[in-house]
Amino acid sequence: MKHLEESDVGISFYISQLPGFRGILKQRYCDFIVNEVDSDGNVVHLTSLDAPPESMEKNETKISDQSNKGYASEIELFRSLVGDSDAECLKGLIDQVASGIEDGVSPIVLSPSSDKSHRTAVHNFFKENLKFLVTDTIDGPDTSSKCIRVRLNSGGSHNNGRNSRKRKDRRDKPFDSRGSDNWSEHVGKFLRFHLYKENKDTQEAIGLIGKMLGIQPRSFGFAGTKDKRSVSTQRVTVFKQYANRLAALNERLIGIKVGDFCHVREGLVLGQLLGNRFTITLRGVVADSEETIKASADALGRLGFINYFGLQRFGSGSVPTHLIGAALLRGEWETAVSLILDPREGERDAIRKAREYYKESDDIEGTLRQFPRHLVAEKAILQCLKKYPGNYLQALKAIPRTLRMMYVHSYQSYLWNHAASMRVQKYGTKQVVLGDLVYCKGDNAEKETRVVNSEFDDDGCSDAFDSSHFDEISETDLPEERKDPVKDAISLTESVHSVKEFSITNMTGGFRRVFQKPIDFEWELLTYTEGNIPLAETDWDKITKSKPLNIIGGEDLRNGNEKENSFQCMKQSESFEHNVNLSTDNNEPNGVTEIGLPQVEPQFESGAPEAQRALKLSFTLPASCYATMAIRELLKTSTSVAFQKTLNTLS
Repeated sequence: MKHLEESDVGISFYISQLPGFRGILKQRYCDFIVNEVDSDGNVVHLTSLDAPPESMEKNETKISDQSNKGYASEIELFRSLVGDSDAECLKGLIDQVASGIEDGVSPIVLSPSSDKSHRTAVHNFFKENLKFLVTDTIDGPDTSSKCIRVRLNSGGSHNNGRNSRKRKDRRDKPFDSRGSDNWSEHVGKFLRFHLYKENKDTQEAIGLIGKMLGIQPRSFGFAGTKDKRSVSTQRVTVFKQYANRLAALNERLIGIKVGDFCHVREGLVLGQLLGNRFTITLRGVVADSEETIKASADALGRLGFINYFGLQRFGSGSVPTHLIGAALLRGEWETAVSLILDPREGERDAIRKAREYYKESDDIEGTLRQFPRHLVAEKAILQCLKKYPGNYLQALKAIPRTLRMMYVHSYQSYLWNHAASMRVQKYGTKQVVLGDLVYCKGDNAEKETRVVNSEFDDDGCSDAFDSSHFDEISETDLPEERKDPVKDAISLTESVHSVKEFSITNMTGGFRRVFQKPIDFEWELLTYTEGNIPLAETDWDKITKSKPLNIIGGEDLRNGNEKENSFQCMKQSESFEHNVNLSTDNNEPNGVTEIGLPQVEPQFESGAPEAQRALKLSFTLPASCYATMAIRELLKTSTSVAFQKTLNTLS
């Protein structure tokens, strides 16, 4: 199956009729900066790496102090109980703690045992002899055995035996969801911090932090995921953790920083944000004239863009998620499973070979051994098919709910894009027509008046009117053909199966604007000569601007080795001034600052790099709006990965 193109998912039209121009999106990941906007409208920035003073931590005995004494006799006693292998594992854990490496010490898992009385003896050993360590029981490699997991006691030695509670008393929660037991009731149970990351997705960054803390990703909460190929800052919460533990990780984290700590009463959940602030630099800009660039940028600010769901919504692989969603809505369970498991283009050889192996052999065990951990859906399906052969619906339900619902939501987005394109194709973008649902500020009477009289540019309305939600029309007014399947053999009014979560008649949704204007829109036109010089300042740049930047995480920024330098997009503050030729025009209307090109082409010595143009854009979009769709309106070119790769090749 070929890579996804915009037209495949209903992305077809533009608002303005201006010609586009060439520009490379995300040539470097630091050309795409994302800062979350919280529910109060504040733009989230990383401003400090320091942990605030926490008086409650003074009452906590340092674990390393407890473990500085020798534990040879305890280890030998443990050896007589469990054997050499587990005893050596425990010795290694204690040695790490004794050396002062408290943060990032991972739990150890002892050998499986089917003897409950023996497991009880092991638990009691730690309660009586090594109180700075705690234990819990996890599933073993088979149904008849269990394993004991040993970890640092995050509550110190003053836990009054709370960790000895039975699993049923703690509602079967894993250890990492409980955090420290020694917690003041006057302090919020969630530590909120700002996560800054470069070229990493949100789940990857949280997984790494969790591993270093010895807790699982489920202990964290966040409002939304951010693009991997970007520099982003967002809020994250974690349950019952101390700020100094996270702050200590900054010295070892590569491409990730955490800071701006505070304790709050509630953890973050998906959707708790207003939107995102974007700073996007388009490199290698080529246009027939500078006026074309200016006119296009001005039009984007005035008119906005068609608020399509971007290509990211439909997955990055060669099997789009909306096709899987369509199979689910049709009740074609085996087809959906095949779409998820079958070989696909563009994947690494190891994954492609594993998929081909399963398709040819049906060997579940062998395939599971080959699949990497990040193939969550694939592994969940195979694990279930191993237990319930041929039960494809059950296998699909084994996928984590948020992931499996992504497939049907993707199909909803696919339908919405096509509906928006149909509306634009039939009636244009300049005015509302009968059947449009229009959102306006004010009371109900004002809204009723506006529906009849408002124009698209009317300042009395919001920046855009909402979707062509045709189902708002009474059923008696619907043409007869609307009751038939309108697309992909899927009816919008009837479900062909009884599985509610995969039924289109039971799916929830909301209103979405057809047209969206960028908020607080600014743009700058730049020239540059060195492609590896960042043209926009990140939060990390601002923090380190007044500090020497020669060494970061053991890397010398002056060595020019881009592959080895983990913060390769960072710049010293003076770099921006000396490597970018800028001229400012203070007469630009509407508060837009333009940094123009010199009127005379700069003269370079023989062999010097040629000056190129870049367009830097800054704007805010509500949650669920795609910045790539704003860039598409500006350039009038595809945002597909395949097309952008061709531009990078040509540059």
